[in-house]
Amino acid sequence: MSKNKTRVNPLLEPKKRRIGPGVVIVAILLLALAAGVGVQYWRSNSGVEVTSTGGTEPAVITGPGTAGKGVTVGKAGAKTNIDLFLDFRCPHCKEFEDQSGEAINKLVDDGTATVTYWPLTFVADASPRLGNAFAAAAAEGKARSYADEMYADFAKSWTTDQLVELGKKLGIDDAAFETAVKDNTYAGWLESVGKEAANRKVEGTPAVFVDGKMLPEDQLNPAGITAAVDAAG
Repeated sequence: MSKNKTRVNPLLEPKKRRIGPGVVIVAILLLALAAGVGVQYWRSNSGVEVTSTGGTEPAVITGPGTAGKGVTVGKAGAKTNIDLFLDFRCPHCKEFEDQSGEAINKLVDDGTATVTYWPLTFVADASPRLGNAFAAAAAEGKARSYADEMYADFAKSWTTDQLVELGKKLGIDDAAFETAVKDNTYAGWLESVGKEAANRKVEGTPAVFVDGKMLPEDQLNPAGITAAVDAAG
């Protein structure tokens, strides 16, 4: 005769813990929040690394500060001018820079065209800060390289401290630059640039003009811009 197995009262068994879907969702949200905080901390506190190849910086022909006038760089006497209305926080401007920046730089460096930067401030807080820092760098002769570096590390928050550090990395060793960045010296000039953009019917960025004529969207590429410059010259 087999022995009877001891029967355990199920009411006395320890309860197994079950993780409900609500707990899982909360955990996922907390992890996502932690990751987001980490990314934001990196964006705002990461160091500045310069990626430029050390090419020749085009001369600043017209510096910042004159109401209604952009920052023009290049070789004096170039027959054609390219106006770039841009926003340093605009992802479309970043894409445009990645696609067409090299072609425009070539036109400037070989003396075919000058380029006039018109920094706009569509993204509250960030765009004015970056536009002002660009103007401060342009006043020190570093317009193109400063703009290129801000786009090159577009994911960075570009805090005031990072913008000052970028200037130092590019060789701007002048207390006036740091003061201009921290004191928002060119705020009034940026407002005048915005008014000029409105006068020219610029409603978004990037917007490109060649000798005063706005290019259609399908020409905002290396081939289109080069062809427009060739036709204007």
